[in-house]
Amino acid sequence: MIRSAARDLRVPQESFILAPAQAGRAAAAVAATPVGRIVVVESPALPAGKTFETGPVPLTFGRSSQNAVELGDDEFASARHARIDSQRDGVWIFDLGSTNGTYVNGNRIDGRHRLQPGDVVKIGDTELRFEQ
Repeated sequence: MIRSAARDLRVPQESFILAPAQAGRAAAAVAATPVGRIVVVESPALPAGKTFETGPVPLTFGRSSQNAVELGDDEFASARHARIDSQRDGVWIFDLGSTNGTYVNGNRIDGRHRLQPGDVVKIGDTELRFEQ
């Protein structure tokens, strides 16, 4: 009786191994993700010229130490200010509900904005340039 009950409770194990066709599609999706870099132009928190690679892992910006790019000394940046994501259709910046807003080329963005090479992003008192 116990064996019968235990058999009913078993959950089938899912495989974490990809078939060759699935692995090829997954690698192609990663390769198709546009990449670029973010270069610090001016910042009270980061040295000018410092670069951050964009890619499959989003970059988050803000004063909190939990961000990928910590802007601790930038008093005009929010704790969680903005995120830059590489997606299949380009590299996008998202304002995360910041108090002072996120700007691209001097224009405040509402929600998200697709970045173009040469765009200047302002987060608090930090200016960044997007390059590809």
